[in-house]
Amino acid sequence: MALPADNVTGAASGTPVPDAAAAAAPADGAPPTTPATAIKAVPVRYPGRWVTAAVVLLLVAMGVHGLVTNHRFRWDIVWKYLFTEPVLRGLWATVYLTFFAMLIGVVGGVLLAIMRQSPNPLLSGVSWVYTWFFRGTPVLLQLIFWGTIGALYPRIAVGIPFGPEFASADSNKLIPLIVAGILGLGLNEAAYMAEVVRAGISAVDEGQIEAAQALGMGRGLTMRRIVLPQAMKVIIPPTGNETISMLKTSSLVSVIAVIELTYSVQLIYARNYQTIPLLIVAAIWYLALTSVLSVGQYFLERRYDPATRRQAALVSATYGSRDGSGGIA
Repeated sequence: MALPADNVTGAASGTPVPDAAAAAAPADGAPPTTPATAIKAVPVRYPGRWVTAAVVLLLVAMGVHGLVTNHRFRWDIVWKYLFTEPVLRGLWATVYLTFFAMLIGVVGGVLLAIMRQSPNPLLSGVSWVYTWFFRGTPVLLQLIFWGTIGALYPRIAVGIPFGPEFASADSNKLIPLIVAGILGLGLNEAAYMAEVVRAGISAVDEGQIEAAQALGMGRGLTMRRIVLPQAMKVIIPPTGNETISMLKTSSLVSVIAVIELTYSVQLIYARNYQTIPLLIVAAIWYLALTSVLSVGQYFLERRYDPATRRQAALVSATYGSRDGSGGIA
């Protein structure tokens, strides 16, 4: 005969087994419990984002509508002059100026930054004065100075100060206008690049330099093999920005009659009075060159990014090289 549930005892302990109602009852003094219910998650709403997106979309649509429907843009004139020989010559001059000005700026900036870090007070002081002077005067003023250097120094000579001259040349022949533009832009850029490089060098941990010195490496070797490679992660992004800025700043050389991209389109619309279409031609080429430089900057940053290099090393160690060597056994 079956026993009641409240009289059933455990097979081992002999203690009474409480029934389901007694087990569900709360203990003395405890608050009553309620059955657990499923949580209904409500996503957070951001009405401000939708309003902002709608406003931006409306402005973009208005801009596109104006570009398409406003006949005063004269897109036919734009496409007519986009690849003409004078414009392409000005484009080449812009690329030429940007490349050599940045070459002078980067090399000069590295030298000035190393001089600024030197314990020699003369080298450090010369670097500081150079940076102070070229950052403190407008680049337009410097370009005009280099363009009229012949008025100050009709001849440029090399020799011993207050002594004999070894060689001399006419300054206008030695420094033509295109060279004057490169010098004006490059020497000015060196002052800014010096601060960029100095910031990158300062970002390298001092322990790296101490470890290199403990291994017997000289100051120059430490700078080339230890400091500068690690500083590149900090140096490259602002250097890319400076290069893009130099591309557009090169238009200032028109003040000394160097025909680059902006000046070339100015000469054209001075004859046909199509100012807006020719300015759009210059803007299209500037945007194209800036896009190319931005892509190059992106890949350079990935090349010197420690996270990317660690990931590449991990992939190489895991899967091995193409010839099948390496990898995890």
